Amino acid sequence: MSDSPDSDSPDSPDSKVDVDTLARELAELSPRRILRRAFELFDLEDIAISFSGAEDVLLIELACDVLGDRKPRVFSLDTGRLHPQTYQFMAKVERHYGLRIEYCFPEAAPVEALVRTKGLFSFYEDGHQECCGIRKVAPLRRQLSGLRAWITGQRRDQSPRTRGAVPVFERDLAFAGRDEGSLYKFNPLVSMGSDELWDTIRAFEVPYNALHERGMVSIGCEPCTRAVLPGEHERAGRWWWEAATKKECGLHVPDVADMPDMPDGPDA
Repeated sequence: MSDSPDSDSPDSPDSKVDVDTLARELAELSPRRILRRAFELFDLEDIAISFSGAEDVLLIELACDVLGDRKPRVFSLDTGRLHPQTYQFMAKVERHYGLRIEYCFPEAAPVEALVRTKGLFSFYEDGHQECCGIRKVAPLRRQLSGLRAWITGQRRDQSPRTRGAVPVFERDLAFAGRDEGSLYKFNPLVSMGSDELWDTIRAFEVPYNALHERGMVSIGCEPCTRAVLPGEHERAGRWWWEAATKKECGLHVPDVADMPDMPDGPDA
């Protein structure tokens, strides 16, 4: 990884990196090699892993393996409404990997205004977008404004309707990076299926959230997460009272609220 000003980084003035070309190159690589390439392209202070407190812990495992004695930057959105088990798991991850997670919190005033106006559970009545916008999207925007690239645990099989075409590498058009410059996104796990991901977690004895043992596959805030039933898709446990096209909070699909409603199906 070069520290020189003319480093071959996508944000470097002399950069010759083409997003489409790099996306095609990375699409042929394993998650570990994608992470290695990401850390070659961006210095450690410029790139960070987004950690949800769920199975994307595999990103931290692989990144620590790639970096050796160095530690990746890891951040997480603390909405104030996560499960106790998730907070306990995050503390375990910090101890296990010897790092500190950069917790991102919502601003108090918008949260206070929402709760005072609509109560603690307004999302059951008018949808989760407003609450997620305050508790998740706004803190994420602040965090990303200090980065040049971020790494997510998105997988195409999580929701074929909204994530089925997610590339392994992309320019993030929803958020701005440092100095309002270009922001890039790596999705190293995008091609992994759920079975392969969990086989890898178990094979490497990676710590995982205890809620997974309770049938919670996709884990978010406590009021908005439930266990899935046999045969249900993992995203069925998130915002289960809403339509199948509303299974995003705006972190990766900012315009999902404008998608047409579709009947619930196996990829809800």
